[in-house]
Amino acid sequence: MCYSAQIEADYKKYVRMFGAHIDIREFARLYWERAEGRMKAKIPKAIDDSFGSPQSDDEREIRDLIDRYNADQAKTLEEELFKQRARLVAAERTLQTRQTKAATESKRIAGDKIEATLRRLDDIKRTESEPRDSRIFPGQYAPVLIQEGRQLVVRPMRYQCRIMGKPANYDFKFPGTYNARLDSLAKFWAPLFGYSHGVVIVDSFYENVARSKMDGRVLAEGEDDENVILQFAPRDGSRMLIACLWSKWTAPGEPDLYSFAAITDEPPPEVADAGHDRCIVSIKPENVAAWLNPNPQDLAAQYAILEDKVLPYYEHRVAA
Repeated sequence: MCYSAQIEADYKKYVRMFGAHIDIREFARLYWERAEGRMKAKIPKAIDDSFGSPQSDDEREIRDLIDRYNADQAKTLEEELFKQRARLVAAERTLQTRQTKAATESKRIAGDKIEATLRRLDDIKRTESEPRDSRIFPGQYAPVLIQEGRQLVVRPMRYQCRIMGKPANYDFKFPGTYNARLDSLAKFWAPLFGYSHGVVIVDSFYENVARSKMDGRVLAEGEDDENVILQFAPRDGSRMLIACLWSKWTAPGEPDLYSFAAITDEPPPEVADAGHDRCIVSIKPENVAAWLNPNPQDLAAQYAILEDKVLPYYEHRVAA
C-alpha cells in the first residue's frame, strides 16, 4: 500500500499543465475551517507556501487565514515550551539532591517534548522549502485534478477516502481506505468507480517493507524482522499521474469532506524484489481526459486505461 507520497503541492502547476480551474472557494473554506478550529485539516506546508505570493483577493484571504493559524499554533507551542522547560528545571533540581525514577523519567520526557516543540516552531517560521514539505500521509490534504461538467478543476482533498453516505467512524473502521485495490474497484469501491475519478501528480512514493524481504532472505529461528521505509521513484525522473477515486461526504452539522484514494495494483518486478506487494497506478497523459470523464456503463474502458499504465523502472532507496 502507498502509505506516503511526494506530491506536486502547488495548485498552479495543475492549472498550467492541464488548463484547469482552481476551486479557490474550497481552498478558502478548508483554510477557514482549520483556522476556526472546526476541522483538524492536516495541510502540508508546501500547499500553504503555494499561497505565499497572493495575486487575488481570494488568495490574499487564504494567506491571511494561514498566517492567523500559524500565529495561533506558534502561541500554543510557546506555551508548551515554557511548560516543559519548567518541568525540566524541576526534574533537574530534584536530581541534584536525590536520584529518583520519577524525576529521571520526567527529565527525559521534558527534553523530548522541548526538542519536538522547537522543531515544530522552526517549521512554522521557516521560509526555505524542504522535500518533506510536500510529502503526504493518510489524513493529509493534496490537490486533486477532477472534471466537473466540461471543466477541469483542482480541489483540495484528504488522502483517505470516506465514501458518501458512510458514517464518520468509517475512517477508523476501514483505516486503509487511502488506497483502492484494482481488484476491489467494482466491489468495495463500486459507488465511486466509473463515477468520481481524479488524478494526483506524484514524484515518488514510500512503502514499509520487511528487511528480510528487501534482502531476499529467510529469517533465522528466533530472529526478529526489521521494518524499513523505502522511497520509490521513476529512474528517468518522470512525474507520475496517479489514478484516484474521490468522494464528497456530507452530514448534518458537519463540514463537507472531499477525500480520495489512490488506486494500486500488483507491483512491477523491481518493486516486488525490493519487498513490497503493491504499487500505485500511473496512467498515461493521453488517457487523463478519458479517465476523468468516465462512463459508468463502460467500466471496461476504465479498466483498459489502468491496464495501459505507465511502467517506468522504479529505483528505490532507504528513506531518510
